[in-house]
Amino acid sequence: MAELRQQEGVAALALRFTILTGARTGEALGTTWPEIDFESRLWVVSGERMKSGREHRVPLSEPAVAIPAALRELRHSEFVFFGQRAGQSLSNMAMLQLLRRMGHGELTVHGFRSTFSDWAAERTNFPAEVREMALAHAVSDKVEAAYRRGDLFQKRRQLADAWGKYCVTPVASSEVVALAAAR
Repeated sequence: MAELRQQEGVAALALRFTILTGARTGEALGTTWPEIDFESRLWVVSGERMKSGREHRVPLSEPAVAIPAALRELRHSEFVFFGQRAGQSLSNMAMLQLLRRMGHGELTVHGFRSTFSDWAAERTNFPAEVREMALAHAVSDKVEAAYRRGDLFQKRRQLADAWGKYCVTPVASSEVVALAAAR
């Protein structure tokens, strides 16, 4: 993240936002201005744009909400992460190309969702269902799905804030951080 913060351009901001929110590439790149509630630090992705087909409310950490806030002045189109062509979002290859230019061609954007999941499981005490809801994963157990009516939003907000803090905290030079390439 420290290296990514040194990169300029919309692709770098989009990748940071994607990592900080645990979103899928298409969800992040398709973000429109009306979806972001800056005051509530909330991003609402409509069901039409979600893999599950259901609306997903994403709590935004301070570092995450700061990204679209910084882009407000550059507002070129309805898309927060605007592309070079008028009225279009950034290309779905832009973030992957950025990783390659940074010398991290072995990584994938989707792999950062796995990094988030591993971090939440190994470094926090949040229950697995909070992590899974943060990633907008469908509940595979039909009985459990039938009884789950809430979205654990406040717990997901706490998780998002912890992840945001983790992502912006500088790593001590004595620590080694390795990211596993997507398989």
